[in-house]
Amino acid sequence: MKLSDKQKDFWLHANNRWNVKSGATRSGKTYLDYFRIAKKIRACRGLGLIVLLGNTKGTLERNILDPMREIYGPGMVGTISSNNTVRLFGRKVYALGADKKNQVARIQGSAIEYCYGDEITTWAEEVFTMLKSRLSTSNSCFDGTCNPDQPNHWFKKFLDSDADIYHQHYTIDDNPFLDPAFVENLKKEYAGTIYFNRYILGQWTRAEGAIYKRFAGSPDKYLMPLVEAKKRSYRYINIGVDFGGNKSKHTFVAGGMPANYSEYCALMSERHEPEDPQTLEKQLIDFVRRVILNFGHVDYIYCDNVESVLIRGIRGAMTKAQLTSIPVRDARKDAIVDRIRCAVSLQGRSRFWFTEQALTVKVALEQAVWDESKQDDVRLDDGSSDIDTLDAMEYTYERDIKRLIG
Repeated sequence: MKLSDKQKDFWLHANNRWNVKSGATRSGKTYLDYFRIAKKIRACRGLGLIVLLGNTKGTLERNILDPMREIYGPGMVGTISSNNTVRLFGRKVYALGADKKNQVARIQGSAIEYCYGDEITTWAEEVFTMLKSRLSTSNSCFDGTCNPDQPNHWFKKFLDSDADIYHQHYTIDDNPFLDPAFVENLKKEYAGTIYFNRYILGQWTRAEGAIYKRFAGSPDKYLMPLVEAKKRSYRYINIGVDFGGNKSKHTFVAGGMPANYSEYCALMSERHEPEDPQTLEKQLIDFVRRVILNFGHVDYIYCDNVESVLIRGIRGAMTKAQLTSIPVRDARKDAIVDRIRCAVSLQGRSRFWFTEQALTVKVALEQAVWDESKQDDVRLDDGSSDIDTLDAMEYTYERDIKRLIG
């Protein structure tokens, strides 16, 4: 087990009630915990529950349990059961999502001897408040990690308090085991955005100003001629649909990706004033046919899932138009900040494009700014920018984010 100086220091000296590592991604914050969790669980004396908390049970499996299973084997590290428990080193451990306050009803009222927390800044604050009152045994302690968020985030306020906290801050350069070329490329990808401050320098930074600063500074750098886009013969072409209303417009965006997901291109886009559903259906059918005419195919149509009646109408219109081979599905609508981060990363790697048939995408990216009145990272939605087009564009790639920036 090779450890950095920072990791060694944490292993030797993090013996407080709260032991937290915050900072940059890929900086080595979590790797040490695969061994520390095992040590802590084995030291528990049965005075209270053992608990793992993460954004969701799925992220706990991916970030914590899967890597530990590779180290210790499935006999020592089980899988999360239907009753939200997992066997770790022969002990019963609760594994729970903390993104919603109702997720922790199973442990409310119980004493907790040891708790490990993953992605703490993604939790509901009520979960953390409950946890503080549950660490009530004589040897109760908490270990956890997080990436930084807004400087006024509730967890940052806790870290700055006078609680019994051992806190380490990490930058990406604190991990000596990363390939220097990878680090350099990551720094270039996030340059000029809040993600550089947070994910490279590990700073608690406010989201402000233009979201896509690199794109807004030189949008023509990302323009791909339509003739070139046609030559690329994109393997996957999806259409995103965001429905208008309350001063917004219906928006359509067609996005293309190659078989190896090495890039993303906004191929065509449109905005339409909301009228009756029949007009919307005709406009979308016309758009689908023009995408097929230019690029050969459409694989899926992903629609804003808040308008189920409109979606049913679109499915019926597609059947009448003999376009039944193209499934019409609800957009997954993953966290907007994750969708934004994907586009920022692709732009930083020169792997994001738009054509002259997708100029509404260009304008929307140029106009997008953070809402500085919000405590969380939120796009400004006051009618001054076209976030509807951005939503439609993101519906076309949100299911493939891990493939695009993996």
